[in-house]
Amino acid sequence: MLKLPANKNPHQLLALAAFVDLFILCVCWEWFISPLRPEGSWLILKALPLLLPMRGIWKGNVYTMQWASMLILLYITEGLVRITESGWNFYLAILETVLATVAFVSLLMYLKPIKAEAKAKNKAQSGV
Repeated sequence: MLKLPANKNPHQLLALAAFVDLFILCVCWEWFISPLRPEGSWLILKALPLLLPMRGIWKGNVYTMQWASMLILLYITEGLVRITESGWNFYLAILETVLATVAFVSLLMYLKPIKAEAKAKNKAQSGV
């Protein structure tokens, strides 16, 4: 049986795995699988923003996960737009959309109990 690292939430690990996989997909897609130009394109740089939240996701930083959940929406949007393309781009766009959606949902599932706890704490402090 697979053991999770100590103090790591499964949603946290799934989100991190989706970010890593999406990074690899974006680099491979724009470098050699189906680049816009035969020798590759500058569109490969779209993968770089995915590196920024990875450390915070691994550490369980709530603020990082909040803004990462907004960042990942850009990749969902790109995947949905590029689904209209043909050939490899169609399948890669589906994979990008699925990975980005998994990351988004995992981040939300991780943050949901934290937000509920903070809301209850604020309610108790205000005396309502």
